Amino acid sequence: MSDSGHPIQGEHKYEQHVTSPDQGEERPGRSLVTTDHDVIRQWAEERGAEPATVPGSEYDGRPGRLLFDFPGYGGEDLEKISWDDWFRTFDERKLNFIYQEHKSDGAQSNFFQLENPGRGDG
Repeated sequence: MSDSGHPIQGEHKYEQHVTSPDQGEERPGRSLVTTDHDVIRQWAEERGAEPATVPGSEYDGRPGRLLFDFPGYGGEDLEKISWDDWFRTFDERKLNFIYQEHKSDGAQSNFFQLENPGRGDG
């Protein structure tokens, strides 16, 4: 079992907080937010996505932009990294993982974004 992440920060009026992998969405299309490593990893693995970063975006020896490499999606050249590196960076930056399980029509959704609730506060 991985550690559980960090407390969710910032205001999330429109999102459902998820704290464990067996917690489901309240309705399809709902935006969910978590910092739980098991939830994030399960979400990615259900989609065949692997932890990744953008080459050249490193900062202080840590991965720069955290992303997922989804199978069958072209676009940027992504560099695969370990889950340990991905989560260490995620926790150090106190990021929130905002995501969807399903679109409102019930189809599986790959939508996610990483939010830094502390950015822009000062």
